[in-house]
Amino acid sequence: MAFDFLVPIKDKVLAFSELLPPQALGKNVFKHTEKKGLPVFANATVAIFGVQESRNAFEKKPERLDLDEIRIQLYRLMMGNWNSTILDIGDVEEGDTVEDTYFVVKEIIAGLLEENIIPIIIGATQDITFPTYRAFDQIRDMINLVCIDSRFDFGEDDELISSHSYMSRIITDKPNNLFNFSNIGYQSYFNAQEEIDLMERLFFDAYRLGEIAANIELAEPVLRSSHMVSLDLRSIRASEMGLLNNNFSPNGFTGREICAIARYAGISDKVSLFGIYEGENSPQAFQMIAQIIWYFIEGISFRIKEFPSSKSEDFTKFTVPTDTEELVFYKSHVTERWWVEVPSILPEHTKTNSPALLPCTEEDYLDACNQKIPERWFKAYRKGLN
Repeated sequence: MAFDFLVPIKDKVLAFSELLPPQALGKNVFKHTEKKGLPVFANATVAIFGVQESRNAFEKKPERLDLDEIRIQLYRLMMGNWNSTILDIGDVEEGDTVEDTYFVVKEIIAGLLEENIIPIIIGATQDITFPTYRAFDQIRDMINLVCIDSRFDFGEDDELISSHSYMSRIITDKPNNLFNFSNIGYQSYFNAQEEIDLMERLFFDAYRLGEIAANIELAEPVLRSSHMVSLDLRSIRASEMGLLNNNFSPNGFTGREICAIARYAGISDKVSLFGIYEGENSPQAFQMIAQIIWYFIEGISFRIKEFPSSKSEDFTKFTVPTDTEELVFYKSHVTERWWVEVPSILPEHTKTNSPALLPCTEEDYLDACNQKIPERWFKAYRKGLN
C-alpha cells in the first residue's frame, strides 16, 4: 500500500509541538508518528505531506528542502475559527527511480481523494504536479488545472519531464483528462513567444503578473472553477522569500498577494488538491510556506456550495442583450459572487461535464453591459466545440 511509504514526522518536530499553547495549529493537527502510526482518516478535511523528490529539477537544488522547519513554522501558527480536521501524514522520500516516487505520490493522493480529503503537498520541485494530475484518473473525467507560476513550463518537445516541462507531459499523456489550464502570474520575459502562442492555440487562459497584482480579485473566478492548484514559489519576489539566488526573481507576487490567492483557492468548493513547490531553505521562506498553507485552510473554512438558479431566492438574475445573443448573469446574495451563463457552451455542445455557468466578476457584468465580452468566454466556447 502506498501509504506504507510515508515517513513519520521527526521527533524534533513532535517535541516542538508539545511546547506550544493549546490554540496553536501544532496542538490540533493529527500527526503520523513512529509510535502511533498514521492518524485516522475518517472525517478529515485536509492531509498535509511532503515530497522530497528533486532529481528532475531543471535547476539542481543546492540542498534538500527542510520540511521539518516548514512544519515548525506551520505548527506555531494559531488556529482560526475553523471546523476543519487537519492531518499531517509525513513525507515521501525519493524512490529507487523518479517514476517510483511519482507512482507512490499518485497512489497516496488517489487514496485521499477517494476519502474526500484535500491533499496539501509540499514538494521540492514542481514536476510533482504531473503525478498529482494523474491521481484524478479514476476520480474525475475532466480536470481544470491552475498553475500560479511565472512560467508556462511547456519545455521542448523532446525534453524529458522536469520542473520546467511537466506541462507538456500533462497535455500529451494519455488518457488526456485536461479540460482547461490557466496560468496566474506569468512574466513575459520568462516565456518564449512560441509558448504564449501555444496558450492561445490551445484556448488556455493566462494572466500576467501585473494584471493580477493590479486587481487580485481577478484570480478568484479562475480558482473557483479549478480542481487542482499548483503553486511555484518562484512566482513570489525573491525578497519576500529571503532568497538571493538565480532561481528567484526580484519581480513577483508579494506575500500578501500570494496569501490572498491561496485563500481564494481554499474558498473554491471545486479545488480538491493544493500543491506548493520549488521552495528553498531560508527562515523567511519557511514562514511564507507556512502562512500560504494557513490561508488555504482558512479559505476552506469559508466554503459555501452554490449553484446559481433563477428559481433560488439566494440569487439575482440579470439579462444582458448583446449583438448575437443574450447573456444571463447571476449574483449571489450570500457571497456576492458572480456567474455568467453562456448559451453557446451548454453541455450538449461540449466535452463531458463542461459547465454551462462560468465564474466571473461584477466587472465582467459591467463590461458586458457596455458590449465588451471577455476573450476567455470565447475560448470556453471554442474549447467546448473541439
